[in-house]
Amino acid sequence: MDRAPTQEVDVNEDLDNTLAILKYRLAGIEVERDYDERLPRITAHGSELNQVWTNLIANAIDAVADEDKTGGIRLRTNQERDRLLVEISDNGPGIPEEIQDRVFEPFFTTKDVGKGAGFGLDVSYRIVVGRHGGDIRIVSKPGNTRFQVRLPIGEPAGQGTSGG
Repeated sequence: MDRAPTQEVDVNEDLDNTLAILKYRLAGIEVERDYDERLPRITAHGSELNQVWTNLIANAIDAVADEDKTGGIRLRTNQERDRLLVEISDNGPGIPEEIQDRVFEPFFTTKDVGKGAGFGLDVSYRIVVGRHGGDIRIVSKPGNTRFQVRLPIGEPAGQGTSGG
């Protein structure tokens, strides 16, 4: 990861690009976009953030696709003072409270054997926190799971560190 270049990133555009890549998995899933169109571009490791968006959106798809295909995913962006907020939510079954503090651990997964290796959220955490000086959180209850990513507006704070 140390060699990923920093660039000016339009997060709204990157989220849409990720949705386009995952379109084949979105059949029957309602996707709502609630983007702040005034969101500033940020200086970031763009390809790494795209990996984060892919992991979070794929997990949301998995959460609602296991149901009866009436699931929904919502992507929201907003500016909070000197931070940019990206929230990816789903209306799936939720993550039990007793394991929420473990979801960012390496090898931890709630998926069936063979469906998840437990790396996606660990890698996402390292990219957001270690590489960009941001924050990633989960808020979950049945019918409403939200992953919230907050990134600094400006240079990535963790520039030059591999995070692991």
